[in-house]
Amino acid sequence: MKEVIMLMDIDGEDDHSLKPNEKGKNVVVPGTPPVPKATPWVEKYRPQSLADVAAHRDIIDTIDRLTSENRLPHLLLYGPPGTGKTSTILAVARKLYGPQYHNMILEMNASDDRGIDVVRQQIQDFASTQSFSFGVKASVKLVLLDESDAMTKDAQFALRRVIEKYTKNTRFALICNHVNKIIPALQSRCTRFRFAPLDPIHVTERLKHVIAEERLDVSESGLAAVVRLSNGDMRKALNILQSTHMASQQITEEAVYLCTGNPLPKDIEQISYWLLNESFSEIFKRTSEIKARKGLALVDIVREVTMFVFKIKMPSNVRVQLINDLADIEYRLSFGCNDKLQLGSLIATFTRARSALVAAAK
Repeated sequence: MKEVIMLMDIDGEDDHSLKPNEKGKNVVVPGTPPVPKATPWVEKYRPQSLADVAAHRDIIDTIDRLTSENRLPHLLLYGPPGTGKTSTILAVARKLYGPQYHNMILEMNASDDRGIDVVRQQIQDFASTQSFSFGVKASVKLVLLDESDAMTKDAQFALRRVIEKYTKNTRFALICNHVNKIIPALQSRCTRFRFAPLDPIHVTERLKHVIAEERLDVSESGLAAVVRLSNGDMRKALNILQSTHMASQQITEEAVYLCTGNPLPKDIEQISYWLLNESFSEIFKRTSEIKARKGLALVDIVREVTMFVFKIKMPSNVRVQLINDLADIEYRLSFGCNDKLQLGSLIATFTRARSALVAAAK
């Protein structure tokens, strides 16, 4: 017993950072440096209200009206990542419940175990209890199931019964990327909203807000490059912007492409020119050299060259065959095939296309 008391005394002597105050709470002693919080911009600039959500005004206005009239149905939000699905639901929760929204929602993600046992126990226990929290606008609670397409079929069938049994005091919001992985019985019980990839205008507007808040030095071409590489994914756009800012003080087009490892447009134009004009051995040599010097991946080159093929003028039958062959090369590369062999296949594809172009010109 004495030994235990001595250990506790020693421990108490060493810890001077926190001292209890009169009300029993721990307070930080003056002089202790605060821990700096380096919040990722994705979370720092996550919309806090429905008005802040970057796009999809028709969907947002519909959900806003249903929330205001206290007629919120079960929701199924689906679409590509980074388009505002989770942010929309969290904004709805804040509007419904105010500062107490943490007590009124059950949020589960793909990282949580969401098998049939969890549906029968944890979700059912939360849904079956009535809430009497004071100061809350609505009495219904919210169950948020993010990445619900990762749930097992058995869990989805069990959830179907839970949804219809506890509709009186609980609303369910299902979020997923692939709606075809949600069973039809669940889809029919929810109001579906599709979140399409964001329009470049909306991505640009939101990025300009972040640039102004963070006081960044961004060129017009640099901003356009971030928007182009994001492909309508707001989360990806913010991550590219933040990582490029950490790598260089001025965010230019070249800095963005170097940071993300994507080939520069001028490099793609150069490679495309070689593919359409040079001999087989010359193209192979020059492309291998630029790949090694700039650290480019062949799969990125193939994807960008495919986009370039859409822009140049050529007969429809030649373009169709060329794009089909490029798709096959990209498919083989995704399975880890040899880069040199696939580079040879890429050059051979363009050589065949050139012969078809010459034949068509005659």
